[in-house]
Amino acid sequence: MVFLQLIFGFALLVAGGEALVRGAVSVAARFGVSPLLIGLTLVGFGTSTPELVTSLQAAFGGFPGIAVGNVVGSNVANILLILGVAAVIMPLAIDSVAFRRDGTALAIATTLAVGVILFGSLDRWMGGVLIVALLAYLWIAYRSDSTAVAAHSAQVTPDTTPIPGPVWIAIALAVGGIVVTILGARLTVDAAVTVALLWGMSETVVGLTIVAVGTSLPELVTSVMAALRRESGIAFGNVVGSNIYNILGILGVTALARPIPIPPQIAQLDVWVMSAATLALIIAVMAWQQIGRVTGILFLGAYAAYTGWLVAAA
Repeated sequence: MVFLQLIFGFALLVAGGEALVRGAVSVAARFGVSPLLIGLTLVGFGTSTPELVTSLQAAFGGFPGIAVGNVVGSNVANILLILGVAAVIMPLAIDSVAFRRDGTALAIATTLAVGVILFGSLDRWMGGVLIVALLAYLWIAYRSDSTAVAAHSAQVTPDTTPIPGPVWIAIALAVGGIVVTILGARLTVDAAVTVALLWGMSETVVGLTIVAVGTSLPELVTSVMAALRRESGIAFGNVVGSNIYNILGILGVTALARPIPIPPQIAQLDVWVMSAATLALIIAVMAWQQIGRVTGILFLGAYAAYTGWLVAAA
């Protein structure tokens, strides 16, 4: 029964990811904004909904290891696993001008996350600061997107043709894709967590690995579909937007709703892995203006080593 649930969940993920990418590209074309901005907002935040729901449920259920580990683990998976897979499939060309804005926002968000986690608890005033920072970033991203649009026009022509017809069709397809990917992720995560707990894995390790990867499945499928369609802006923006939203939005909302303690393991190791992955991403983009196949392979190797260590130490 669990095996059938996994198969059905993955099928929904693939179908939802395809619909989301096609809808998102069409929305960008209709509103005259760059696919990068759509990836950062509609796609990035939409695919982070599973992380939000999971962290809130874990916080109210008394499982801080899953609530915080889900965010930290998802950010690590987004960079090392998802960008790694997408780059191996199709090297991702990055708009270096727009990345100065978004990379700076990601670096600031990651620094805030380190500070909050080292503090030892997630309090309401911290949640307020994180939410204000998220709103400020969204405003800056929208105001400066004209640069991203101009830069995107010089990139490789994507393979995705905008959907003809009224704009509401494209929006409905994108939103429907988000809903289907979230449902598929939920089915997959539930089945995987059931198996992991039966194997005796700890709550924090489950949060950092299976739950984190499971709730990142929408990002994975969406970025892979975007890479296959040569939509580098959506593939990359999806990950960067999700990571920013995971820290500022999900930790912020979780803190406002239910202040929780930070498990020591996350402060001792995992937040530093997240910081190192973020730094590696920023250095790679600033040096080469792309995430190439070699970088993707290195990211995947680093993620395999990190996950292997977590499981071995459980």
